[in-house]
Amino acid sequence: MSRLVWLLALFGLVSGCATPTLYSWGHYEELVYVSYAQPGKVSPEMQVEKLEEDYQKARANNKRMHPGFHAHLGYLYFQLGKVDQALQEFATEKAEFPESTVFMDRLISNLKR
Repeated sequence: MSRLVWLLALFGLVSGCATPTLYSWGHYEELVYVSYAQPGKVSPEMQVEKLEEDYQKARANNKRMHPGFHAHLGYLYFQLGKVDQALQEFATEKAEFPESTVFMDRLISNLKR
């Protein structure tokens, strides 16, 4: 009986770790880590390229990007001087995650000045 309990507990633990994630993360965490740990190692252009690839892969698999993805992508576009694309990404973040409305509205109004 004890062996059965341990086997069931082990199965529950293993199956709990195998649950799919709610959001697609792609290269996001890696890029953010490297950009802070080793400034200058990954250019904004390269980050945008990787994040756009991740976004296309997620869409192809009917997955959503995580909260903050579009805000971060918008910030990278802003760094590259592409204000219209930054505004579009901030609006997308606001639409997909309404809890970010106050922050996104502030960023959008600052960019429009």
